Amino acid sequence: MQPSGVWATAVGVARVRALETEREDALFRDPLAQAFAAAGGLWPSPPPRPDDEAARRRRLAVSFSIVIRTKFLDDLLQEASASGVRQVVLLGAGMDSRAFRMDWPEGTRLFEVDTAAPLDFKASVLRQERAVARCERITVAVDLRDDWPGALAAAGHDPAAPTVWIAEGLLIYLPEDAVELLLARISAQSAPGSRMGLTLGSRGAIERFGADAAPGSAASMWVSEMPDDPVDWLAGHGWEADSHTLRERAAAYGRPINTPPQREERPGGLISAVRR
Repeated sequence: MQPSGVWATAVGVARVRALETEREDALFRDPLAQAFAAAGGLWPSPPPRPDDEAARRRRLAVSFSIVIRTKFLDDLLQEASASGVRQVVLLGAGMDSRAFRMDWPEGTRLFEVDTAAPLDFKASVLRQERAVARCERITVAVDLRDDWPGALAAAGHDPAAPTVWIAEGLLIYLPEDAVELLLARISAQSAPGSRMGLTLGSRGAIERFGADAAPGSAASMWVSEMPDDPVDWLAGHGWEADSHTLRERAAAYGRPINTPPQREERPGGLISAVRR
């Protein structure tokens, strides 16, 4: 089965994570990422390099953002586990391997929500690698445009218990009304003490990256950016949120961005939130 459409970008993300894993100073290690990338035809051969230097810089910038957001959400999940949260929901899970590569407290249940095609592709690689999850892993094959809360409940999710929700690299592919619906549904299934980690497309990202993006590339499918004030936006849905910029988190992780910002720094697209 060859990746196609939006979910094919998950294989590209796996390739970025595989490259990071090979670094001596890796911010995380994802032993399954290379297998996902190879099964999708992106390893070991690198993708063709764009002739345009500006396009090459944009591609590197996207890869860098994937590394930083992965580390950010890893930390958020560890903090949620330490606080006692034992339900994890990965929305648009793609090739996420956190069920296999992170240490989870006993009793953790991790739900991977995605459509059948990427989950089937992933399952074939996991079988090949004989991967064993470090928690109770439950896959939920459903389109996020359909009744995914119902499918999640049928799979055993308990909305009365706190949940940590992760929507990584997802919302930028959804139109604004779909983003609002997704957040409303998350909020309706979140007990007090639930947590959430989001990545949002920064303001101007579509203009900078998508305007001349190659057909079928990730940037060509981006359709939404974050609100002007994401903290206020989430407060309206009942969440107490913190907003972080990529530049801020990169510096904290020892990977500072040495070039000066090209525009005024706005609220960032890395969001951590708690349900009150």
